[in-house]
Amino acid sequence: MSDRDAAARDVVQKLARGSLLSRLTGSRKQPLRLIAVPRDHVHGDRRRGDALLAGKLLHGAETLPLADLDFAAIGTDGPVAGYLQGFAWLRDLAAAASRERGARLAEAIVGRWLIAHGTRVDDAWRPDLWGERILFWSAYAPYILSSTEAGYRSALLNTMARGARHLEANADKAPAGLRRVTAWSGAVAAALLVQGGVARVARAESGLGRALASAQSDDGGLISRAPYEQVDLVDRLGLLRSAYFAAKQSPPESFETAAAAALSALHGVILGDGGLSTWQGGNAGDPARLAAIVDGCGMRARPLRQPRGWGFHRLSALGTVAIIDAAPPPTPKAAPWGSASTLAFELSDGTQRLVINCGGPKPLPPQMPAELAAALRTTAAHSTLTLADTNSTAIQADGLLGKGVTDVVIDRSEDHDSSLLEASHDGYARGFGLLHRRVLKLGNDGKELRGTDELRASGRRKGKGAIPFAIRFHLAPGIEPTITADGMGAILRSPGAPPWNFRSRGTPIAVEESLSVDGLGIPHRTMQLVINGEAAPAGADVHWQFRRSS
Repeated sequence: MSDRDAAARDVVQKLARGSLLSRLTGSRKQPLRLIAVPRDHVHGDRRRGDALLAGKLLHGAETLPLADLDFAAIGTDGPVAGYLQGFAWLRDLAAAASRERGARLAEAIVGRWLIAHGTRVDDAWRPDLWGERILFWSAYAPYILSSTEAGYRSALLNTMARGARHLEANADKAPAGLRRVTAWSGAVAAALLVQGGVARVARAESGLGRALASAQSDDGGLISRAPYEQVDLVDRLGLLRSAYFAAKQSPPESFETAAAAALSALHGVILGDGGLSTWQGGNAGDPARLAAIVDGCGMRARPLRQPRGWGFHRLSALGTVAIIDAAPPPTPKAAPWGSASTLAFELSDGTQRLVINCGGPKPLPPQMPAELAAALRTTAAHSTLTLADTNSTAIQADGLLGKGVTDVVIDRSEDHDSSLLEASHDGYARGFGLLHRRVLKLGNDGKELRGTDELRASGRRKGKGAIPFAIRFHLAPGIEPTITADGMGAILRSPGAPPWNFRSRGTPIAVEESLSVDGLGIPHRTMQLVINGEAAPAGADVHWQFRRSS
């Protein structure tokens, strides 16, 4: 027996200690059954699956020991607890273990959950957790229902049915957005797959339709405007599509339309390295996981280039990709963690990121002080203009977004030579009497991105003297900037792309320290280019250019 097998056996024995199965036998009724088992086409993470077999649940940079696992003590708050309670880790277990081998561990953990939460409604019955749980329990039923113990099987299936009924009564109580969609997706899946649920399908589909209508903008993006949540939306809808097909049912046309739009919006915020563009306190994530979800969701869509409510415009040409935030921030209700990032952009050349935002820990456990995580939501942590060291949208003492950007005016055009985006926001109009206008022009050969940042009097109030501003271009890890002799430019060298030259017309640039948060939520030191200047009451213009050397 290998060391890994011995470790897995030891964990299972500890989890099953105390006559676990006998404590689950509480009903004399014949157990329910699943009429079909959906197939999850998304491949899990083998490394995390191996860790599960060795007795450790990995989530981001955090590790949760599984020996003596106590669901009640862990609770439901925080990323690790949510990951454990939602059972999405079953996907990773299946990537590392056969059904026979993985079932021993999976059933022991499910058994612990039933003991802690199965007999009463508590925080673990939160609608979004139940929705996610049903989606993964049904997809990985062979791993959690292999036991020959009738008491265990009956307890699990009856609890699953109770969870479905709980969702039908409580799914609309989940916050609008991803959580409510997840809750109703679980309700629909249970109605399709659990014996006797056919009569409840129409009601659950109606609830899901309402949830999607309130969660998505008309272009498919979530109202939270958070790319990392968009990944989970596509994943949830992909799992539900599999439930429909397993039950030999066709998804409603409205559902298919919403799911395809969600995928298109997600494609629109993926940079050349396959990771996410970093907005609303999120990071690039794991490109392999993102590719697995996109490839396995069962849908196909082109990247959304000209969004509406989603707000992230995409310029691309021959491997060069720029993604621009051209919309007001999300409302505090939709995204309590939203960022003041209007008119910021990110840029990649092939698989090499060049210009980035600092990012943040979402959705993983934070590996940084709370003060730093809060600072990463500011305008200065994004590649855009900051006026008088002030956020374009205020971040209040309670952490919620306050007054600031309410209107973003956009004009976009394409021709044979370039793609042009002009956008302006009013975030500084109230406090300084100025509008910020940014123009980005990407050549169709992908070799040049020209930019202009303008400050113009808004007419709402007169400015009082010169106002300092800073235009920041945060650089990806590994980018080495070298200032040119005249101080007006920089050569940007990287391990994954040809050198790029940056030039500022008539305004000196500086190199300062910055940081970037990686896909595990860990911050790393990097650099930024900064153009400092002062705006007169009438405004100011700054022109700049990125150009690839070959």
